[in-house]
This record gives sequence, structure tokens and C-alpha cells, in this order.
Amino acid sequence: MLNILLNAIKIIFVLSFLVLIHEGGHFLVAKLFKVKVNEFSIGFGKSLFSKQKGETLYSIRMIPLGGYVSMLGEEERSDDERSFSKQSIPKRIAIVAAGGLVNIFFGLMVYFLIIAYIGNFPSKNIESVVAGYGAELAGLQPNDEIVAINGKTIFITEDVRNQMIKAGSNTSKMKIKRNGEIKEIYLNPTAVSSKTISIYLDANETTKVAYILDESPAKGILEVGDMIIEANGEEVRNNYEKLISIIENTETELKLKIERDKEIKDVSIVPIEQTEYHLGVVFKQADKDIFTRLYYSWFETGNFALSLIDNVKQLFTGKVSVNQMMGPIGISKTVVSTQTVYDFIYLIALISLSLGMTNLLPFPALDGGKIVILLIEAIRRKPLKEEVEIGIQMLGFVLLMFLAVYISYYDIIRFF
Repeated sequence: MLNILLNAIKIIFVLSFLVLIHEGGHFLVAKLFKVKVNEFSIGFGKSLFSKQKGETLYSIRMIPLGGYVSMLGEEERSDDERSFSKQSIPKRIAIVAAGGLVNIFFGLMVYFLIIAYIGNFPSKNIESVVAGYGAELAGLQPNDEIVAINGKTIFITEDVRNQMIKAGSNTSKMKIKRNGEIKEIYLNPTAVSSKTISIYLDANETTKVAYILDESPAKGILEVGDMIIEANGEEVRNNYEKLISIIENTETELKLKIERDKEIKDVSIVPIEQTEYHLGVVFKQADKDIFTRLYYSWFETGNFALSLIDNVKQLFTGKVSVNQMMGPIGISKTVVSTQTVYDFIYLIALISLSLGMTNLLPFPALDGGKIVILLIEAIRRKPLKEEVEIGIQMLGFVLLMFLAVYISYYDIIRFF
């Protein structure tokens, strides 16, 4: 009973806190521009608590799945100089965008602080060179610092990996610093082949199937939500490293035992071969002083932000499907599964980022959709008819409700 209560508190806290900072962003910018705010509410439905302070009613409502800032002239246009509708378009865009931007800023700030606190970064300096690999053949040496690859400046080790992926099997031109001097070398990366079944596994339950690539030999055999419990007769449940090792060393057929809808099934997959290109170096660990931590955390956070943008692009290009998105049910299950304070805070940051980016998508009823309408008004030099704007927002709201039900259905399949 106590465990259920604690889980409920965790879920309510996460949802309420993220709504609070989101709506707080709208509220503060509206106040900055002297727009009259009638109500600031956390939650929907019946009011549990409310307090009038000045011209604004502050309330907490029964359903903690959202909130709102009700401004004069937002729903129905008003001629009052302090109404939302009388503000300039840049001011209105700033008010509308503030909620999502606050969520994004909060998520990135927390991610930055977590990374800086951990402070376990590989540097750009080489500790050792692997015998027989491209780095040794090109003449790289211990203590060399990689400065640039193919004209791209290297800031952190992740940049090295990204440039090598882009280069593939092609010869790479590298700038290195050795004994204070810049040298140029040309390096042919070493091809390393391994086996794969081209799937992604769940971040929390490490052998649960989260996504299956189109070219995967597992397509039509495995399904999203399957839990892999044995591989070639060995127990691998929640042992990501062991499962990957078995796949990579499978000669012909990979025999898996999976759990699907509480049933145990045996399946067989023939892994495909993939080739990766490696430098053949081991990097030194960076110093752990405060300035080094801040330096690496800055670039790690930047790369993380770019990866999130790439995920959004993949959603629009079809590389990531809608059924991989997570709704309130999935979020709640993930929040409950956190075991440490670190995991809990990290998850809050991820959800905040997701909430902020999703809310700024150019879809009716979302803040991003409202921004699009304001941009149309700027182009037309006059607002849309009020009934047209309301109709667009209502259509978007209905579509969002259908989408929420659809995502919740897949949440239930994945987690239960």
C-alpha cells in the first residue's frame, strides 16, 4: 500500500511540476508585457484549491494532466489595451512560445548539471594505439591530441566518432597536436564486421524490444514490446551486454526465447552482417576539475539537443512512427520504474524536453500551431476570422484526443 502511495506521489509530482514550469513560462511573459491574466491553473476539472491574488485567480484542479493560463482576450478578442489580442504579434508569439521554451531550457539545464556532476569524460588525447588498426599504420602515438578530422574541429570524443561515421571507409585527413606542434596525417580506418538483428531495446528494461528497423531480419518475427529472455539457450533478461555479445558471435541462426503478452515463444532469426570503421585508439580520461567538467558538459549537452531535434525530424520523415511515442500511461510507468534520485531527476529532464519540443510542433491546438496562426496573421496583415481560428483549434484538439487514445493503446501494449 505504501509503495502504491509513493508511486502515485512520484507521478503527480512529475506531471504537476512540469505543467507548473510550462504554464509559469506563459504567465511570466504575459505579466512582463502587462497582459491581464484572469486565472493560472494547474490541472483541469473541479477546483481543489483556489486563491485570488490581485487580478489573478490561482487554482489547483482535480486532474493533474495539464493546466492553463487564462488571459483576457485570448479566447474572445477584446479591445482592452491589456488584452492578449491587442498585443503586437512578436509579443503574442513570445507569450505562446514561452511555455515550451521553459520546458526545453529546464531539461537542458538539468542534463548539463547531471553531466557536469558525473564528470567522467574521455578526452581528445590518445592514451594508447591498438596494434594493427588504422591509427597505428598512420603513425598516431600516445599523447597525440586530435584537433580536426576532414576540416571539422574536434571538441569532444563524440565528435571523433561522428566524423568517422560520416567518412566511412574513405581516407580521413586529420590534424593532431604533438608536442605543441600541429601535424597533418591521412588515416585509413579499419573495417570491423559484426552481426546484428537491427533492433533498438528499451532504455529501462534493457532487453525489451522498443523499435525494429525496416531492414531488420527480425521484422515480422519480433514485435515492439517483446521481452527477450534467452538467446541461444543462455539467460539474457535485462542483460543488454550479454545479448549483444551473443548476437555478434552467432554463426548462422539466432534462437531467441521471448515473452509476448504473458506468453513464452521461441523464434529464430538469421542476423545480418554490419561493418563499422574504427580508428583503433583508446582515449585518456579528461581531468575532473570544474572548468574541464563545464567544457565537456557544454558540448555534450549541445550534441544531446541536436539528437533530440534529429528525433523530431525522423518523426516527420516516417523513420520513427507515432506508436513509438509515449503518453501519460507510458510516462507514469516509466516514472514508477525509477529507483534512484539520479534516475528520477534525469527522467524529469527528459520528459520536460519532450513536452517542450512536442508543444512547439506546428500542429493546431498546440502552442506551435498557435504560433503558425500568428505568423499567418503577420503575413496577411490582418487576423483570421475568429470563427475560423476557433474551428482550426477545435479540429486540432479533436485530432489530439484521437492521437492521445492511439498512443495510450500502444502504451498499454508496451508496458502491460
